[in-house]
Amino acid sequence: MHLSLQIEGVSKRYKGNNSLALNNLSLEIEPGVLGLLGPNGAGKSTLMRIIATITKPTRGTVYYNRADISLNPEVLRKVLGYLPQDFGVYPNLNADEFLQYMAAIKGIDSRSAKQRIDDLLVFVDLLEARKRPLGGYSGGMKQRIGIAQALLNDPLILIVDEPTVGLDPEGRLRFRHLLAELAGDRIVILSTHIVSDVEAVANDIAIINQGHLVQRSSSEDLLKMVDDKTWDWVIPSSDLQSVKQKHLLSNVIRRKDGLQVRVIADERPVQEAQHVDSPTLEEAYLYCISLGVGRDSV
Repeated sequence: MHLSLQIEGVSKRYKGNNSLALNNLSLEIEPGVLGLLGPNGAGKSTLMRIIATITKPTRGTVYYNRADISLNPEVLRKVLGYLPQDFGVYPNLNADEFLQYMAAIKGIDSRSAKQRIDDLLVFVDLLEARKRPLGGYSGGMKQRIGIAQALLNDPLILIVDEPTVGLDPEGRLRFRHLLAELAGDRIVILSTHIVSDVEAVANDIAIINQGHLVQRSSSEDLLKMVDDKTWDWVIPSSDLQSVKQKHLLSNVIRRKDGLQVRVIADERPVQEAQHVDSPTLEEAYLYCISLGVGRDSV
């Protein structure tokens, strides 16, 4: 079965807010992992809530396999798994009880739910902790139980919104591995402001800023955008503020002879600056965000 999401001209304005959270955004999504990147407040979570049929756009349409989800949201909901940014658990329930409760909400019969819960607890490596109250779980364990509940109905579309915020490096790495395993015939949308999370699991990347889609491409093409625009040189510590004001700074390394600064610029920023051969995806992201977007319009 062909699987696709089409987001066409979607805008969202919240009551009491003059600016648009999303502004005429269009995006077509096919199976695989789409990394949705953008700074906090860019509109990513708003877009995720619209796709998940939790909120409606002020203008524009989202289609699932050419069906308008605002007219028939159940068409999408029955194939959707969603882990929101503010995912919360019932602290007094254990993993078994919580997942049984969520399965009942999703209309999964108890016999099917039992086997599915067993399989998912193995998948997210929480089998041995299944009888522990969720209130005693670490942040990483709560995120893994969150992905388990999102997978209860074996969804064709999986949305995870800022899933690694607050996790330690080991927890982030484990979560990335989980997401990578889920790719294939389903659509996985990973929304985050952490570039390294996207770099680890997604080659298809969409960058959003101020409610606009500013770039959509592969990680390779993003890197090509800054291939000849990354420079570094050594400055005295006292010059750092001046460099920050004049240039798009991507990294600073302290050395015994001063600070090695790395900037993104279309031309050589100073005479002593050396061209960097291997720009990072973080630098490509910063460059795309720095290009700016148009003014909001209704």
